[in-house]
Amino acid sequence: MTKFARRAALAAAICSIVAPGAGLAANEPVQISAADTGWIIVATALVLMMTIPGLALFYAGMVRKKNVLATMAQSLAAVALISILWVLFGYSLAFVGDGKWIGTLDRVMLSGMTMESVNPAAKTIPEALFALYQMTFAVITVALVAGSVADRMRFSAYIAFCVGWFALVYVPLAHWVWGGGFLAEAGVLDFAGGLVVHLSAGTAGLVAALVLGNRRGYGSENLAPYDLSLAVIGTGLLWVGWFGFNGGSALGANSRAVMAILATHLAACAGALMWSALEWLTRRKPSVLGMISGAVAGLGTITPASGFVSPGAGILIGLLAGAVCFWACTSLKTRLNYDDTLDVFGIHGIGGAIGTLLAGVFAAAAIGGTAGLIEGNPAQLLTQAYGVGVTLVWTGGVTFVLLKLIDAIVPLRVSQQQEVEGLDITQHGEALQ
Repeated sequence: MTKFARRAALAAAICSIVAPGAGLAANEPVQISAADTGWIIVATALVLMMTIPGLALFYAGMVRKKNVLATMAQSLAAVALISILWVLFGYSLAFVGDGKWIGTLDRVMLSGMTMESVNPAAKTIPEALFALYQMTFAVITVALVAGSVADRMRFSAYIAFCVGWFALVYVPLAHWVWGGGFLAEAGVLDFAGGLVVHLSAGTAGLVAALVLGNRRGYGSENLAPYDLSLAVIGTGLLWVGWFGFNGGSALGANSRAVMAILATHLAACAGALMWSALEWLTRRKPSVLGMISGAVAGLGTITPASGFVSPGAGILIGLLAGAVCFWACTSLKTRLNYDDTLDVFGIHGIGGAIGTLLAGVFAAAAIGGTAGLIEGNPAQLLTQAYGVGVTLVWTGGVTFVLLKLIDAIVPLRVSQQQEVEGLDITQHGEALQ
């Protein structure tokens, strides 16, 4: 070995110590695509828009006036807090390394990431962009849970919950499904978050609603929304943002992204129409709240299947989403008497579960490379059911234990007097005029 070669080897060894993980995909040629990079930059902005202002407006429009600002604050806090935690350790544990249960700490604080590095899951875009895109998914998932406990959860307890739930539920699930974990090895299909985002958030929301208990006056007082026009605007932002959510999950500017976007839009339309039709039949009037609820149900339900199914299947999935989620948010909720304030479980939890199962039914090999039940692969439906079961058990159990631990330190719920006054003034010292 020449003197120059020895120095080069020594320099490489030092770099591997100082910047662990820098060698990811080092043996493969890096061919970053300008088109793919440009599309995922746009998709990242669209998904971030889904939380602020999309989800913030959607949720705020459906609570009472005295809790509008507090509800928006929860979405804002989730963006700021989860973004920092994602960079600190979330991305590394979720998407770096090939362990069955969890990733590695090679990318803590994004150490070792360079202008040229890529993640093996997305080899045509910069790794920094992949990390940023996945960050927006983590943000909205945590923010979604807040809808189940709107009007009554203490803000300090919510912050503690965000930290714990992100670390113990979201990060492991993201690794299991998308980061090469055991659910990915089992062949579970989840294109953009039926399990990782919607079912996990919906399950956590239901558990949180049960642990905190019903709102004061639930079932006996008028708890009507303050301003549904805000919720309609929020729905529009969510709907458009979902094109980045599902279409961006193709991780490239390609035909699969377009098919995912088309299936997504059609499912939202079908969900809105089905929910409205059922309201028309049962209540004689299709409500605006029902229209937007049906649209979001269709969007959430198509999410896990969007990159695997045809546009026609997207319509069928949207119709089923509108019907089943309508039943969950009306009959099931009334029968079990739980106060899921903004129907996170009924829409996202139920939608995420049935969408994941339907991916196993309608998956087309020509689109996503995997055949479903209709194309002669019934085993895929069983695999999907396995993923749903794991997500339900892990999310439900960890959420319950986490809430009990937090409650032992900081009361989860505001006092009765604070609930009467409203969370805007009691938690943040502000109020709408």
